[in-house]
Amino acid sequence: MGGIDLVAPPSLSVASKKKRLYQVWKGRNKFLCGGRLVFGPDASSVILSACLIGGPALTFCIKTAMKMSQVEFLYGRVILVVGLILTFLDLCFLFMTSSRNPGIVPRNSRPPEWEAMSCSTSSTEWISTSTPNLRLPRTKDVFVNGHTVRVKYCDTCLLYRPPRASHCSICNNCVQRFDHHCPWVGQCIGVRNYRSFILFVWTSTVLCMYVFTFSLLGLLRQPVRIWTAMSTDIISVILIVYCFITVWFVGGLSVFHFYLICTNQTTYENFRFRYDKKENPYNKGMINNLREILVSRTQPSLINFRELVTEEDDTFADSIVKRFRGDVRSNKYDFEIGIFTKDGKQVPEIFQNLDLKDTDSSLKGGKIALDPWLLSPPNHKAIDESSPVALNP
Repeated sequence: MGGIDLVAPPSLSVASKKKRLYQVWKGRNKFLCGGRLVFGPDASSVILSACLIGGPALTFCIKTAMKMSQVEFLYGRVILVVGLILTFLDLCFLFMTSSRNPGIVPRNSRPPEWEAMSCSTSSTEWISTSTPNLRLPRTKDVFVNGHTVRVKYCDTCLLYRPPRASHCSICNNCVQRFDHHCPWVGQCIGVRNYRSFILFVWTSTVLCMYVFTFSLLGLLRQPVRIWTAMSTDIISVILIVYCFITVWFVGGLSVFHFYLICTNQTTYENFRFRYDKKENPYNKGMINNLREILVSRTQPSLINFRELVTEEDDTFADSIVKRFRGDVRSNKYDFEIGIFTKDGKQVPEIFQNLDLKDTDSSLKGGKIALDPWLLSPPNHKAIDESSPVALNP
């Protein structure tokens, strides 16, 4: 068999540096203002939604201002001011919904210790973790308001999701009280931005009805036949048609989410028929449900994306996965969660802190790079870095 060349790499070093959490976050979110604004991966859709709302609304306001002299003084100014206020509020609620942390659940760096958990489980499916001697059930039971609720284990975030939480495949995050991922705001809708989302939908509905109504009244108030007025005022006709089509969409959403609020459900739960055959443990009655969503205090964020964290270099794990297309977790060493032996014991720290930056390039060149210290027995002369050593099995 052919020999394998062993070439000494640079000296040992620990590649770690301080960064803000949002700079190393493993989700697909986009951040602005140093992590203060949290957007979804499709944040550009906010611009499209803003144009679809602001374009017709501002056109209506400009048209009203130009015809101010043709109508009563108070009538024209009230219509203009109310139209501007509704447009401003609608765009503000859109931005608040898309730029706020929806309730992202912090990820774990390693699986939870099942032995330390004080909960029951009826799951017959077990998860094989990176530690061979540790297995976790796929689900576990928790008690909410006297009812048993089953929660699932998230393989991506390495945690048992809180009740009503779900993992968004688009944002790659677990979100508290997950409702849905809205493509129009480019963000998950969860416990922290659901109220602003509802206000955005309701304001959009009112704005559509407002522009539709006063555009139609503008045509009817003209001293000519309706068809003649329509032929001379094409802008009003376009606004009427546009708002008539749009109001069915946003109006339907408004009615649907009002029903969800009154019954204390989420869109995700409703579409999966969670409470068709069992009682909803979160339903507190219509009045209390409305109070919980509309006037309660917003829950604080579980994550401070601006905190400083230490980023450790895991280039070696990435290169091995790309090279051999294997699952690093199923092997002897786990570089994402921690480094363990087959007995579940941690590898000595000297091996964990090896500088493995050049490993990928060495593998591509057919050479495996090892540190000379590993090849030098105690009280023996170290290997010369300028000459490769061949080992023939």
